[in-house]
Amino acid sequence: AQYQALKNIGSLLLEMGGDFSFMGNQYKLDVDGDEFFIDLLLYHRRLKCLVAIELKTTVFIPEYAGKMQFYLSVLDEKVKQEEENPSIGIIICKTKRRTIVEYALKNIGSPMGVAEYSLCRTLPNSLIGLLPSSSEIIERLSYLAEH
Repeated sequence: AQYQALKNIGSLLLEMGGDFSFMGNQYKLDVDGDEFFIDLLLYHRRLKCLVAIELKTTVFIPEYAGKMQFYLSVLDEKVKQEEENPSIGIIICKTKRRTIVEYALKNIGSPMGVAEYSLCRTLPNSLIGLLPSSSEIIERLSYLAEH
């Protein structure tokens, strides 16, 4: 089940800030003949990158991180254009009692130059003001769910 917010993509984009463009919901990725679907794919104009959003109605489990890292790798390999920056992932886990937001960001400073994605609950200083904070996402989704 997806959030009420997806029923009105326009409102969600306005709540997320004016830099996002809608690319698709249930965005299909084809990998070796298998189909995978990203809940919501956006493009951030100022960051010049794809933003994959996964919406979960359970508590966070490690498999969500692995799935998001897989999606981001496929997006970077098959969808991202050469001049664009690495994709960013946002995992939103919502239960009746709380909402958790995890960001999947590419760590280009990892050993031996291997670029990998890592999860964090707070934005690095370089992204503050460009992406909504976890508390802003929770607040905006709550507002949309009420209206």
